[in-house]
This record gives sequence, C-alpha cells and structure tokens, in this order.
Amino acid sequence: MRVGLLGGSFNPAHEGHRYVAELARRRLRLDEVWLLVSPGNPLKDHAGMAPLAKRLESARRMVDGRRLIATDIEAHLRTRFTADTLAALRRRFPRTRFVWLMGADNLAQLPRWRAWRKITATMPFAVLPRPTYNRPALAGQAAQRLRHARHPARAASVLAGVPAPAWMFLPALQHPASATALRATTGEWP
Repeated sequence: MRVGLLGGSFNPAHEGHRYVAELARRRLRLDEVWLLVSPGNPLKDHAGMAPLAKRLESARRMVDGRRLIATDIEAHLRTRFTADTLAALRRRFPRTRFVWLMGADNLAQLPRWRAWRKITATMPFAVLPRPTYNRPALAGQAAQRLRHARHPARAASVLAGVPAPAWMFLPALQHPASATALRATTGEWP
C-alpha cells in the first residue's frame, strides 16, 4: 500500500486541498492520500481556529472516503508534532509505504519544525507548489541542506519506494484557494 500524508489545520478544508491531494495521488501513483487534520498546529495561533470536529467535517466534505480520506488520527495517536506522528504511523502500519506531502510554504518554514531533520529521514516527501512560495522555498535552508536527496519530478511514480531522505518538487498548475482568504471573504466557513 502506498499512502500520501497531507497534514494541516484545514481551517476550513477547501478545493485547493482536494486538488493537491488528487494531484499527488495520481503523479506519485499512490493508493490513497490521507488528510491528517491536526488537533492543533504548534506553529499557528489558535485564535480563530475552529474545533477539531468542525475542521474534520470540512475535510471529509472534500474527499471521497476511498482514495482520499480525511482523518483525525493524530488526536487518537496523541501526537502533537509531525515527527512523532510520522514515527507512530510507521510503527502502526509497517507495511505501508508513506510519502509526506507538503506545500512549498511548509518547505520554506521546515527548519522551524521540531525535529525537522528526523522528519526528512523518516520518509520521502513531495513538495507541491503554492503561489508566491515556490522560489523562496527551493532556495531556502531545508532545500539547500537536502539538495543531495532531491529527485527529479519525472521520477514521481517511484518516490514512495525510495528510502529517505528523498524528496521532489512536483511542478503543476497552482490552485489559488487558501483557507485564510476563504475565512476573510466569507467571515465564517462555507
């Protein structure tokens, strides 16, 4: 089984999340992509954060429940940091080949994450484009430190089987949706 893991607050989930999950599923030839709805991101302000149940429900509305799955497994694992979540998932699902999925915005801030080098050594990861973040992320500290482990996008179909550290940037049309913009426009969730 080949599974992509897309973590986030999903405050709220939107079409952009579904777009990148489906793009990664197809390009990386994954069996499933799990949207890991975080109980609470340590790097984000909790003001304005909807309750986990509401964010999980918004994510479930974006997926089909078969190939794209929304889950609050981090709450059940009682993990707070990505490094701990990924380690717990590998222990719980030892036969699954996981790929961590992140937007270019997260690659840019990856050195701020707790145990970020452990994350990159745990499983391969794919970076998906985000408007205005791509160039700074690819020139940033994490990308530079991991340049030896970068694989070309044309090898996307085999990334799940490559031992970590391994990563790639998946160029693609960028979806303009953003949860921040959605909240600002609607004043609340759709």
